[in-house]
Amino acid sequence: MVASVQFEEARKKLSRALSASRYIFLFMFSTAARAGVQLFKACSRSSLSRPAGVIVRRYATEAQPGDINDALARTTALFKTYKPISPGIRHLRRPINDQLWKGRPIKALTIPLRRKGGRNNQGRIVVRHIGGGHKRRLRTIDFMRTEVGPHDVVRIEYDPGRSGHIALLRGRDPMSNNGMRYSYILAPEGLRAGDVVQSFRAGVPAGIVPGFDGNLNVAMGLNDDGSPADQTSTQSLTIGLLRAATVRSGNVLPLKLIPPGTPIHCISLFPERKMGLVRSAGTFATVLTHENSKYTQVKLQSGEVRRVLQSCCATIGKVSNPLWRNRSLGKAGRSRWLGRRPHVRGAAMNRCDHPHGGGRGKSKGNKHPRSIWGWLTKGKRTRRPGPKGPKGSNKMVIKERPRGKEKRQ
Repeated sequence: MVASVQFEEARKKLSRALSASRYIFLFMFSTAARAGVQLFKACSRSSLSRPAGVIVRRYATEAQPGDINDALARTTALFKTYKPISPGIRHLRRPINDQLWKGRPIKALTIPLRRKGGRNNQGRIVVRHIGGGHKRRLRTIDFMRTEVGPHDVVRIEYDPGRSGHIALLRGRDPMSNNGMRYSYILAPEGLRAGDVVQSFRAGVPAGIVPGFDGNLNVAMGLNDDGSPADQTSTQSLTIGLLRAATVRSGNVLPLKLIPPGTPIHCISLFPERKMGLVRSAGTFATVLTHENSKYTQVKLQSGEVRRVLQSCCATIGKVSNPLWRNRSLGKAGRSRWLGRRPHVRGAAMNRCDHPHGGGRGKSKGNKHPRSIWGWLTKGKRTRRPGPKGPKGSNKMVIKERPRGKEKRQ
């Protein structure tokens, strides 16, 4: 009995000693923690108050970006991606265009988009897979460029109606563009706010270079009727200076003044009509050669080579936004915002709706691929333009674009 009482008293003393040691350990730990916080604050204040020019020693040296690192950074920074917090933006990828204006366009230069859903005046669908879309105002683009004189580039803007970017111009003449002074053009690659562009569609003014009197035929060694004549050394020097002063990105020139090998876009096929060829994002054509005093050979983006009248005009440079083709919309809803309805396969339809429809399983019935109207779609040519086509169909085509095996090679 006495031994049990002594054992119980010894156990209580030991527990009291352990609880006291625990409190002492906690007190020492909290004291050390407060001391560490005070030391960190003191070090941070001393680092902020150190004099300029003092080198701080670190355990690891900072890497200096070199040429290879810069090149890799440019390749990875071409597109803007997003953190995949939702399935719709997991695969969304957009080109980075920091030069675009973030405000609204000039309302007087826009028109509302009236949608018809691919239907004609009788209400019948003539173009499939069109409908819906977000409300948009299309920008009116000047594809004539008849206003003479220098025009200042105010800004580069986004156009919902096309893949390339557009540039807002301001004419220095108060009466330009019927007194409005502002106009939109298709922006070439590299054009930025503050640049100056000109249009020489109405003619090159006299005195722009020494020895030029305003007559292009005389400067290029041609007769009044356009036939070739002997060109003197003075005329060769004048035409070289004239090209150096006028062949700049964004300027509009007649084709006879553009030297071979120059990339161009917005080409007109008739001297008095608007520029209709090569207007998509990143596209360009190349001036190959000047045949004679009447035609110029131009190679289009598709590989087709055709003759164009030298009196027709074109814009120097490539169309802006070349990375547009590598974008990714990320989800189907974004296509619906653009007015594109789903494209249904013919094999998924009934026999009465498509030649590939009906049957059991995913089979088109061992028939040749056809359109919804029954036309052959693979290998059958429905039109033969150029020299191999019908007589007089398109005499200006010298070389057709590659097709089939020629295109794959």
